[in-house]
Amino acid sequence: MVFDMDGVLVDIKSSWQFVHEAFGVNNMKNVKLYLEGKISYGELMRRDIALWGRVHISKIRSILSKAPLMPGANETFKCLKKMAFETVIISAGVSVLADRLQAILGLDRIFANRILTDQQGFLTGEGEETVGLLDKLKVLNKLAVTENVSMAECVVIGDSIYDVPLFKEAGLSIAFNTDERNVKKAADVVVENKDLREILPCLPTC
Repeated sequence: MVFDMDGVLVDIKSSWQFVHEAFGVNNMKNVKLYLEGKISYGELMRRDIALWGRVHISKIRSILSKAPLMPGANETFKCLKKMAFETVIISAGVSVLADRLQAILGLDRIFANRILTDQQGFLTGEGEETVGLLDKLKVLNKLAVTENVSMAECVVIGDSIYDVPLFKEAGLSIAFNTDERNVKKAADVVVENKDLREILPCLPTC
């Protein structure tokens, strides 16, 4: 079972944006350049991280520790464990937050983008790209091969247009808490309410 992170497991739109807002900076120019194909995702990360200056990684952890868990997340993951699902995050968000969610919810695997630090723990201004915003399907395809499962055996829960390519390949796709018409249209199931427990009736009884 594959989860997007921002807007699905946590009640924030974007982990990158959450940090930008904490520092009072704006990255929309960078995002526009990336979506227009003028810079790579790695360059987008580099420019975004540069906006934060020379800070310690503990500051980023502190900021992202305030991102609220999606209602019903703990109960949902307890149920998924009983059902023996392998649970995975595939997100173009910040791995600091994915690490926190793995510790809280017991996710089996996480794929998110790392912020690199020096030996003292200060940001170097560089990031390590694991999941490009437009390349999430590549990550899922590689994972499916590694785990020897077919795409038809995968359940995907997401909320943005960047999850739609995964929806088209997965055995079951769930659009969660999204206002985007194209996302709803591409999904097998639409959950309107901001409560993760509402995905459970779509699955075998736990």
